[in-house]
Amino acid sequence: MINVILADDHEVVRTGIKLLLEADPDIAVVAEAAEGTQAYSLVAQHKPQVLLLDISMPPGQSGLVACEKVARDFPDTKVIILTMFAEPEYLLYTLRGGAAGYVLKNSTPEQLRQAVHDVAAGGSYIHPTMASLLAKHAGNPEANDPSFQQLSSRELEILQLIARGHTNKEIGERMFLSVKTVEAHRSKIFKKLHLKTRADAVDYALRHKLLDL
Repeated sequence: MINVILADDHEVVRTGIKLLLEADPDIAVVAEAAEGTQAYSLVAQHKPQVLLLDISMPPGQSGLVACEKVARDFPDTKVIILTMFAEPEYLLYTLRGGAAGYVLKNSTPEQLRQAVHDVAAGGSYIHPTMASLLAKHAGNPEANDPSFQQLSSRELEILQLIARGHTNKEIGERMFLSVKTVEAHRSKIFKKLHLKTRADAVDYALRHKLLDL
């Protein structure tokens, strides 16, 4: 039996995915989470073979951070990213963060169940439509330009919060960091991405669709 934890901030989505997965008698959904911190705690409690994790969850608790933490602290639990973002940058970022699978939300039920089986068996799974996008990305000179792929998951979330207008103090309170630590992260982010002002950060986040995460 493959034990799975579902993490998505929409209950109706979790309900639908659970029904699709449990149509396979070899898959059992043992717990559900609405955000990244809860997902991490449930993995620690249940030690499932697979965590099916949405990227788009509340700021400060997103799937990007949860993926990285689970992959680091619970290597026996394989993470499959479940997302609507069919873009190579997100795929590469999450694979670098420890994900073993990347499934789009428009996948067929068979593709979703196959991803769970493949990853639980120690393999990997990437949605078929991503292959051509990866090829195009590899052949695009702009793919090597400075981008959010350089950022750690924590830096990425701080960039999102900066772009949404939060002050350093507010960011610190949300992420349980001191103002000085937030300022240090902000400085590194701006240096990596060649940004100078908050307006630059907003423009960058909008162009790279980071405010949708």
